[in-house]
Amino acid sequence: MRKILIPAAALIALAGGSVVIAQQMPAAPGAKDPARVTGGTYQIDPGHTQIVFAYDHMGFSNNVGVISEPTGTLTLDPKNPNAAKVSVEVPVTNIKTGIAKLDEHLMKADFFDTAKFPKASFVSTGVKVQGTSAEINGNLTIKGVTKPVTLDADFYGAGKAPAMAGGKENIGFVATTRIKRSDFNMGYGVPMVGDAIELKIVAAFQK
Repeated sequence: MRKILIPAAALIALAGGSVVIAQQMPAAPGAKDPARVTGGTYQIDPGHTQIVFAYDHMGFSNNVGVISEPTGTLTLDPKNPNAAKVSVEVPVTNIKTGIAKLDEHLMKADFFDTAKFPKASFVSTGVKVQGTSAEINGNLTIKGVTKPVTLDADFYGAGKAPAMAGGKENIGFVATTRIKRSDFNMGYGVPMVGDAIELKIVAAFQK
């Protein structure tokens, strides 16, 4: 197939004769540098925090979904990282799989029963830090059932946001864990549909 090359002059003419030059953006203000972390209490940035879940569907596919806009706090002291505490509330009603009928089913009593239990939560009970990684133990509550879980967390980055983004100090982590949905009274379809749920939490906090 013959390639068609459009001269720059022709593109300018099509655009009305004006040339728009994109402004070069500054480098990212955050970096994976623990020295940038300052102590204090941080709030979750709901616009940049997501819980991604994945599960086996009948051995045919590994389906995924996202729960967005959680709220919560992180308290930490860089001089005593093992004393850190985190508390998160997750609005289960924000679940999105991209499949409308599945989203509706997940809200019903077979699964989250959001009419009675609109939120899930996680509260840490202990933290063990090693380098830029941490093991976060805590209690996960879903559908009124509380079970202990362990999150494997990795420090993603920290720094001060530019003025155009609020100018606040930020810190971010990525954490993973694995739970059984049947432990939380959501065993519908097991074992045809997988019981094990893989969780990935992309967490951003602002001071």
